[in-house]
Amino acid sequence: MKENKLTYYEPKEEKFNVISHAIGLVLSIVALVLLVVFSSLKGNAWHIVSFSIYGASLIVLYAASTFYHYVQNPKLRYKLNIFDHSAIYVLIAGTYTPFTLVVLKGWVGWTIFGVSWGLAFAGIVLKLFFTGKYDKISTFAYVLMGWVVIFAIKPLVQNLPFEGLMWLLAGGIFYTVGAVLYSIKNLKYNHAIFHIFVLLGSFAHFIAVFFYVLPIKK
Repeated sequence: MKENKLTYYEPKEEKFNVISHAIGLVLSIVALVLLVVFSSLKGNAWHIVSFSIYGASLIVLYAASTFYHYVQNPKLRYKLNIFDHSAIYVLIAGTYTPFTLVVLKGWVGWTIFGVSWGLAFAGIVLKLFFTGKYDKISTFAYVLMGWVVIFAIKPLVQNLPFEGLMWLLAGGIFYTVGAVLYSIKNLKYNHAIFHIFVLLGSFAHFIAVFFYVLPIKK
C-alpha cells in the first residue's frame, strides 16, 4: 500500500512541526492582508496581482504542512503528503512572482515567471505519481528551482534596492540550509529544524517584498 511509505515522526517532534507551521499559517494570513491592502494603497495592478499570488502561496504552504503533520490517518495523511510536497513548488513560484512581474518586468521577468510556474506545474504532476519516492532528488529540485533567479542577477541588482537584495539572498540561504539539514536523515529532529529555517526564509522574503518591492509614495 502507498500509505505504508509515509513517514511518521516522534510525538514531540510532530507536535513541534504542527505548532511551528500553524504559527506560520496565521502569520501568512496576516501577511496576505498586509500585502493586498498596502499594494492597493501604494502600488499598481501588477503589485496587487503579484502580491496576492505571493501571499496566497504562503498560506497554501503553511496550511498544507500544518494539516499534513496534524493528521495521523494513513489514507488522509498520504493525500496531504502530496499536497504538502506540491505546496513547496507553489511557494517557490509564488515567491518569484512579485520579483518577476514588478522588479524585473519585460521579457526577462516574464521568462523567469514562466519558467518558475512551468517547473512548479511539472513538479506537482510528478508528485501526484511519485510521492514518497526520490525525496533527495525532490529536495535538490526545490533548491535548484529556488536559485533560477541567478540567471537574472544583473537586472535584479539594477532594479532592487541593495537592502532588498540582501533580504532576498538571506531568504534563499535560509531555505537552502534548511533543505540540506533536512536531507541529513540521521540528524535528530531534522524535520523540526527544517521547519524553523522555512519560517526564517519566509520572513526574510516577506521583508524583501513588503519593504523593497512595494514602492512608497512620497
